[in-house]
Amino acid sequence: MTTQQKRFLLPENEIPTQWYNIVTDMKNKPLPMLHPGTKQAMKVEELYPLFAEELAKQELNTTDRFIDIPEEVREKYKFYRATPLVRAYGLEKALDTPAHIYFKNESVSPVGSHKLNSALAQAYYCKQQGVTNITTETGAGQWGTAMSYAAKAFGLELAVYMVKVSYEQKPYRRSVMQTFGSQVIASPSMSTKAGRKILTDHPTYQGSLGTAISEAIELAMQTPNCKYVLGSVLNHVTLHQTIIGLEAEKQMAMAGEYPDIIIGCFGGGSNFGGISFPFLRHKLIDNKDIRIIAAEPASCPKLTRGVFEYDFGDEAGYTPLLPMFTLGHDFAPAHIHAGGLRYHGAGSIVSQLKRDGLMEAVDIQQLDSFKAGILFAQTEGIVPAPESCHAIAATMIEAEKAKLEGKQKTILFNLSGHGLIDMAAYDAYLADDLSNYELSDEVIRRNVDKLENNLPTT
Repeated sequence: MTTQQKRFLLPENEIPTQWYNIVTDMKNKPLPMLHPGTKQAMKVEELYPLFAEELAKQELNTTDRFIDIPEEVREKYKFYRATPLVRAYGLEKALDTPAHIYFKNESVSPVGSHKLNSALAQAYYCKQQGVTNITTETGAGQWGTAMSYAAKAFGLELAVYMVKVSYEQKPYRRSVMQTFGSQVIASPSMSTKAGRKILTDHPTYQGSLGTAISEAIELAMQTPNCKYVLGSVLNHVTLHQTIIGLEAEKQMAMAGEYPDIIIGCFGGGSNFGGISFPFLRHKLIDNKDIRIIAAEPASCPKLTRGVFEYDFGDEAGYTPLLPMFTLGHDFAPAHIHAGGLRYHGAGSIVSQLKRDGLMEAVDIQQLDSFKAGILFAQTEGIVPAPESCHAIAATMIEAEKAKLEGKQKTILFNLSGHGLIDMAAYDAYLADDLSNYELSDEVIRRNVDKLENNLPTT
């Protein structure tokens, strides 16, 4: 089987012209985000100080099923979209499975991951509003890299707060952001009130996405003509990522198959929702029989072991209260190399879908994820990002089930990015220098017990 026969490519004129807003098709809508002071549902204008106005409107949009992609954004998408859909024959053979395995290869973007799909959109809307400066956070660096590229493309100045453990683990991601012209600050830092407090209380703290979000928001609120942008969790971010699944629908039709199972790694929900939501709409509307699986790290298991509660999206409590499966906003995750998955909560849409039994979640140990990633590299020729390795590991579990049951299943997963700037993580794994992290029930319970119950009583 040749490479050409394995890849399914869309022509340029087939690139979607709209994003898909799944909220319109959900029987049970996500609970509203709440103002942290009044505990009332946030109004769109209350989000304007933080976000570009069009992004705020997209965040609270529950009426428009499809939202037009601005032509200027779509033109920049054409630099790398449509991304390939690939039949993973090599992986299938290695697993000796009757399952047909496909992956959507988002690693071919200029920054090596799916994150650019939303970064370009957010930079565009900020530029259209006349914003000159933006701030953001990044975990492993994929989002910061994407936003750095997008900011330069639209002539914006960007400051990135990078989780300190990743800042030190992944120096080349920092270098790429700086090459694109962004300022990169290790978080927690002494440049914000939130960072100074955390460092005063915990001088050796290596950071979390929640901490980096707090710092980025604080800087945005104190800087003239500045807005905050983010790479996951919120509805408008996942909205932009649905271009992945919308393309994949067309490409699966080209392959003459339809997925029985769709899998994405899970941190806050951007790539997971991007690949799964367009397919999930057929389950919501037509009762299509399809399984949707989120693969999260065992060291940060909000979907599998967290609680559903209103919680802050950041550590300092600057964000609105979000209805989410959470481990608590001050949860300190282990220093795994899949830095993009080290987030304490799940987006409100995914959280509601899980409550309604419309999706599943599995947790993956760090060593299992790298084992899966290396097999994928050896059979498919792509070194996957540590985050994507979790989706590959979950795919292998489902392929093994298909083998044991003797059933032909079609599995689609999202290869959210490559790992060519993460080779230090692979070095550590190959040197037997990585370990799994066990998270006790006691640690989770102690953390979530701090949360204030803001759920409605009816």
